[in-house]
Amino acid sequence: MNQIYRRKFLQDTALLISAAAVGISFSEKKKKPLLSFSTLGCPAWTFTQIVDFAAANKYDGIEMRGVLKQLDLTKCTEFNSAANIKSTRQQMADKQLKFVDLGSSCTLHFADKAERQKNLDEGKRFLDLAAAIQCPNVRVYPNNFIKGQEKTQTMQLISDGLFELAQYAKGTGVNVLMETHGDLVYIADIKKIMQEAKHPQVGLVWDSANMYLETSESPELAYQELKSYIRHAHIKDAKKTNGKIDFYFLGEGNLPIYKAIDAMYNDGYKGYYSFEWEKLWHPEIAEPELALADYPKKMYTHLGL
Repeated sequence: MNQIYRRKFLQDTALLISAAAVGISFSEKKKKPLLSFSTLGCPAWTFTQIVDFAAANKYDGIEMRGVLKQLDLTKCTEFNSAANIKSTRQQMADKQLKFVDLGSSCTLHFADKAERQKNLDEGKRFLDLAAAIQCPNVRVYPNNFIKGQEKTQTMQLISDGLFELAQYAKGTGVNVLMETHGDLVYIADIKKIMQEAKHPQVGLVWDSANMYLETSESPELAYQELKSYIRHAHIKDAKKTNGKIDFYFLGEGNLPIYKAIDAMYNDGYKGYYSFEWEKLWHPEIAEPELALADYPKKMYTHLGL
């Protein structure tokens, strides 16, 4: 080996040893995040439009929150019979897409027996549908702390409801996920309910924006405290001015949303990053063709993919 090649060999060897010492792999590639969007963002689209758009824009899955403004998915044509469910599943498979979450309106804070039962029944219908279409998650709400009702009582109602629904879903592979939403957005309160429910099929839809807009608790802290429960994540950006919330494309608001994304991504979070563009509730915001196309581009750019 001549002197020049020997020197180059020694330099390369030293570089490789140094890299190994700090855990660097030259073959290591950044993992692509699993992206989905909520159909809340495209309330005027047919199911076929939803599926075609998701596939064309590099999404991996779809979070169902209604079709053509019908929020009770069990009443939608695509899901209202065994034959239609089979056809719908095939349509998804043809586009290599997965159902990742069903957004029910089931709300668990009610004490009134009739109202509570109505909501639990909805939750169970959605769990049955999720099992039929092989969707791993059903979202439910905690929602408000009711005036005149002790906070601890409301929290107990929510945790009891989560446990009841999870028991109903036992053995199906479907999780009951409580969204961080409404009055239940403080880390300590959320942890308490998760600990009280204590069921392997109970978890969280982590909406870091809902939390930060009300609490200003850091998303990094929230993730560390709640990560063992997080199975699905809502991603959105906004600005709050004089109590009014305006929604923006990712990275264009003033929320620390990228800090939440980085906390999950750098920790190896394996669930979906689901874009929630609240077009149904806020018709004045940008059209879905623009917002839902922008999201994957922003995610890939931010993560250097």
